[in-house]
Amino acid sequence: YVVPAEGVVVDTSALRAGVGAVLPEYMVPSAIVVLDGLPLTVNGKLDRRALPAPDHTAALEVSYRAPRTSDERLVCEAFAEVLGLERVGIDDNFFELGGHSLLATRLVSRIRSALQVELPLRAIFESPTVAGLSSHFNRPKRTRPALRRRSRQEEI
Repeated sequence: YVVPAEGVVVDTSALRAGVGAVLPEYMVPSAIVVLDGLPLTVNGKLDRRALPAPDHTAALEVSYRAPRTSDERLVCEAFAEVLGLERVGIDDNFFELGGHSLLATRLVSRIRSALQVELPLRAIFESPTVAGLSSHFNRPKRTRPALRRRSRQEEI
């Protein structure tokens, strides 16, 4: 959340780039919200409940690129489902749209189910876009065999 000085216009992409130059990537905020003033409680403390939710979809409208293959379409749908968005393009960054490590594990599971491809969790962190992950879809489709119930004749 940013409150600019009187008369100053904030360029959020320039601000993200500036913060990214001095902080490690994992510490750069995925969204920046510009406010006229911070909401305060009657005691003068920050009222966190009154802060608006960040809008991760603002960048989607500017740079949307549609999926080129059926595999990319399925992964875009998995991204959108996990992130709770209507649509995601192939160049949209999972983490910039509000993704985090727990959602990344859900995403890997969805991709495994949809494409029958064993995708390591590390791949999401190394290539957080659908276009970046596309090299993993061209590999032979193999996943672990499904778990099946088995009966035992003897007591363990």
